[in-house]
Order: sequence, then C-alpha cells, then structure tokens
Amino acid sequence: MTSNPAPRVRAVRLGPRSLLALALVSATGAAAFAWPLFAPAHSGVAAHAADAPWLFAGLLPLLLAVVVATIADTGLDAKAIAMIGVLAAAGAALRPLGAGTAGIEPMFFLMVLSGRVLGPGFGFVLGAVTMFASALLTGGVGPWMPYQMLAMGWVALGAGALPGAGRLRGRRELALLAAYGAVASVAYGAAMNLQGWTLTQGMSSGISYVPGDAVGANLARFVAYCLATSLGWDLPRAVVTVALTLTLGGPILGALRRATRRAAFEAPVAFERP
Repeated sequence: MTSNPAPRVRAVRLGPRSLLALALVSATGAAAFAWPLFAPAHSGVAAHAADAPWLFAGLLPLLLAVVVATIADTGLDAKAIAMIGVLAAAGAALRPLGAGTAGIEPMFFLMVLSGRVLGPGFGFVLGAVTMFASALLTGGVGPWMPYQMLAMGWVALGAGALPGAGRLRGRRELALLAAYGAVASVAYGAAMNLQGWTLTQGMSSGISYVPGDAVGANLARFVAYCLATSLGWDLPRAVVTVALTLTLGGPILGALRRATRRAAFEAPVAFERP
C-alpha cells in the first residue's frame, strides 16, 4: 500500500494582497537594478550611487507590506515569525564562514532549500531579512545592502516557485534544486554587478558603461564586464551551492518539512466558549 506525499505546507502563503505587494516590491527592485540600461546620455548616472539609502528606506516598508498583506490574506502567527527568525539567524551565521572569499557563500543553499519547502512568499521575506541580518553581523553595511536584500529575496522566492513541490522527492528534487542553485548563484552575481558597472562610464574600454547607448550594445558590454570581473566569484559560489545541496539537502529538506508539519502553519484555529 502506498501513500501519497504530504501536501505542501507554506508558512507564508500568497493570497491576492500578498501577490500584489510582492509584485510591487519586485517591480521596484527591478527598476532599481535595471534603470541604468535605459538612462539617457549625460544623465549623471554615477551620481546616483549615493541613492542606495533611499532605496533601503523604501524597501523596508515594502517588505513590511508583503508581511501585512499576507496577514490580511491568510494569517501569520507566531510560529511563522519564529521560523523566519531561526532560519534568518542560521543563514546569517553561515555567511561569515566564507565571507564571500572566492565566491564561497554557503548561505545560498539554505535559502534555496528554505524557499523550496516554505514557499515563495516566505522565501522572499526570509532572503531579504537574512541578508540584512548577515550584513549587520559581518559589518557589510553599505550602499550595496538593499540590492543584496532584493537579490537574495528573489533567489529564495524562485526556489519556492519551482515545480513539483508536492510530488517530487529524493534525488530528482535535489538535482532540480542544485541546478536552480547554480543558475541563481550566477544570476545573483550578475544582478549585483549592475552597481559597479555604471562606475566604469567614461573609460575607453569594451566593457565600460555608456549612458544613452542602445540597450543591446550596453548589454553586450555588461556581459563582457561580468565575464572579466566576477565570473571567478560566481562560478565557485555556484559550485559550493550545488555541492552543499547534493550532500546536505536531503536531511535539511526533511527537517524543514517535519518542522512545518508539526507547527501546522495552515491548521485552522478555532476558539470555544468556556
């Protein structure tokens, strides 16, 4: 006699309001990353490197809006908040182990696994909060931090949106997560490169940023910039994420799923009169 896999349990589910809030924060983040590609000539784009505190100030209420919208949609109890806190603390503790040296960042695999088990809404909030906490822990607070929070939130969100969450298990699931982790690790590095790349404008180089140039031409220069400057960090990050996912992913996925089942995040709460 065989039993069907346990239904997926999400600590933070996505209802209409939370989907709208998540779309808003993602659209804002995408604009913050990509607007240099569409900036007109002589726009002084490098001068906007100092605008990161404003992005951070706008990001925090948007993240709060995702949580508040989730509460309005489906409810968010103390157990979900505790799970966010525990996993964010674990992720923040993992980051100093590599401190980004040669791309060795073990926190990536935990964000991918957590997003897979707990869903895209939980994953986005968890990724952003973890990056914020780790920046405070490692002294990595700077103009890059709000961009890191957004990018890590998207990494965990994407893991939560992968197919087969209710039926795919074992080696096939680990292979899927490892492949996603590799792609997400490189994509994270490419997204973060958009900050530093704009500072190369004015340099007579085939990888320099040219405000007002055609989007295709600037994209070609950006790809060349990534290959020349960050591939040595992005590929090791991908390799570490794949290795940790394949070796430790099974037990950690099992532990996370047991924790969500025991916490019964989605169990209805009923109050009885004494």
